[in-house]
Amino acid sequence: MNKLWLIFAQTVTVLLAIFFVVSTLRPELLPWTPRGKIATIKEYIAVNPTIIPDSFNAAAETAMPSVVNIFTSKEVRSPTHPQLDDQAFQFFFGDRFSPKTKRTSSLGSGVIVSSEGYILTNHHVVEAASEIQIALVDGRNAKAKLLDPIRKSDLAVLKIDLENLPSITIGNSESAKIGDIVLAIGNPFAVGQTVTMGIIGAKGRSQVGINTFENFIQTDAAINPGNSGGALTDTAGNLIGINTAIWSRTGGSLGIGFAIPVSAAIQIMKQIIETGGVTRGWLGVSMHDVTPELVESLKLKKLGGILITGVLKDGPADHAGIKPGDILQAVDGNEISNSAEVLNLVAALPPGRTVLLTIFRNQSEKSLSVTVGKRPPS
Repeated sequence: MNKLWLIFAQTVTVLLAIFFVVSTLRPELLPWTPRGKIATIKEYIAVNPTIIPDSFNAAAETAMPSVVNIFTSKEVRSPTHPQLDDQAFQFFFGDRFSPKTKRTSSLGSGVIVSSEGYILTNHHVVEAASEIQIALVDGRNAKAKLLDPIRKSDLAVLKIDLENLPSITIGNSESAKIGDIVLAIGNPFAVGQTVTMGIIGAKGRSQVGINTFENFIQTDAAINPGNSGGALTDTAGNLIGINTAIWSRTGGSLGIGFAIPVSAAIQIMKQIIETGGVTRGWLGVSMHDVTPELVESLKLKKLGGILITGVLKDGPADHAGIKPGDILQAVDGNEISNSAEVLNLVAALPPGRTVLLTIFRNQSEKSLSVTVGKRPPS
């Protein structure tokens, strides 16, 4: 009995010694020791594995198949003396001195806007091209026909004959707002189709000095050489503009790019397809923006409108009674602030339509009706 009691006492002593050592040196090993607060981590659970928050992959995949690469080429004859074309000269000397031709190539982008094969791009992309080739994302190629180049708006409409073309969805460029996120899709520097992102920095940009008719969407999405004619889309992949130009001193993107609103581009394209050309409205006046100095000298009530500096004899404005010195303030109730707005607004009107012009003359407002004429060729 004494022996068992001795064994029990020794066992308890050993266990107490172990407990003392553990509680002193490694207290975290004891199950009842208080621990620090456990961090709660909320892990991402994919409801739809194909949609990632803050990603524009869906928009890019929607729009990219509709954006094409455009390859153009033209033949340039080397300068020669006229006598070198003479057949007798070539008979004796062969073609060693004959006029040489060389083929130059350039590239840009375009957007398929109709499954019938209509493509929108810039005029400067296909200007003076003797041959236009279209390359689709799916690897197909086709020769394109130039329907009509619109130099004054830097637009061109191409036509290709291929089946199952992935046409883009047309968005609403008028409802786009400053600060909206946009994507620019094209083929910069011939590196391959590329998507860049930015926001709309301004709308209705005019007097940039690029085209006659200017009403640009300004964006900071990177647009570089080769992007011209490509797509500017919203975050759903809908087309809202045709990328046209950049503001740059070096030729690279400096964060200011310009796109033609798709509403204007589609309107022009429809006219070309239906009538074979573009018809623009015309008043027959020359204009000058109203400056603060003019407001003071003419004793105007506010800054705005445009000063009529000249009226073409027997033109639409002349027949309506518009005179030099009048201040044009509104067209059909739409107030105007500069001559570019008037140019774009009137150009979009169909010839033959009657509009109401609000003018300021002799310190009083007057309303005159004018029948819009057809803008003559330059």
